[in-house]
Amino acid sequence: MDPSPVPFELFGAAHNVVMVLTVAVPAALSLIVRRAGSEAVTRRICLGLAAVLAVNQVAYWTYRWVTVGAMTFLREHLPLHLCSIGIILAVLLLIRRDRLSYELIYFWGLAGTTNAIITPELTEGWPDYHFIQYYISHGGIVTTALFATFGLRMRPDFKSLLRAFLYLNVLAAGIAVVNLLVDGNYMYLFEAPVTASPLIFLPWPWYLLWFEVLGFGLFALLYLPVYLGRRLGASERRTAG
Repeated sequence: MDPSPVPFELFGAAHNVVMVLTVAVPAALSLIVRRAGSEAVTRRICLGLAAVLAVNQVAYWTYRWVTVGAMTFLREHLPLHLCSIGIILAVLLLIRRDRLSYELIYFWGLAGTTNAIITPELTEGWPDYHFIQYYISHGGIVTTALFATFGLRMRPDFKSLLRAFLYLNVLAAGIAVVNLLVDGNYMYLFEAPVTASPLIFLPWPWYLLWFEVLGFGLFALLYLPVYLGRRLGASERRTAG
């Protein structure tokens, strides 16, 4: 008989390690590409990280299809949760380094996926496959957003914030229709996730309205250091001039 899986321990040793790695890995990758100053090195790192994320996600989708069957897969495991969409955006960003993918993963990934890393909807702990897959996936989104910002030196602007918020609402409207068609709960539009997050404390549908306010507030906080950095740079240039 297979041993019972190790239960996930919130802020346990394994959880703390992966949270540290989520910051340490993009910091190390950013340092490597900036010191190397080589497009070839940068491209190899981007493609290598993209390959890890893509293989991890495709393996997960395959595993779910085989273990739960087609109907449950359609209801629960299509790439329509925000984090699954974030993985696709992360892979596109690392391969193409395009502006829109960066804007969306910067705001969606850092605002939403960071919360999923700190207070995950997860029952299995290390070294269970679900734990490993979950943190490669979710940690990979945040890693990509941070690496693109500090390693590739990409930056959002205020229009990026507005676009990310608008596209998120358009996406939610489309996914709500899919939920009705397949009896699903993608993006948790019809039922709140089971999580230890203190941010989810209202019943449906009020937590959706709260998410609108919270989401825009988090987007604004994520843009604030970029805004302050640009103001400081402009002030220094005027002083030097």
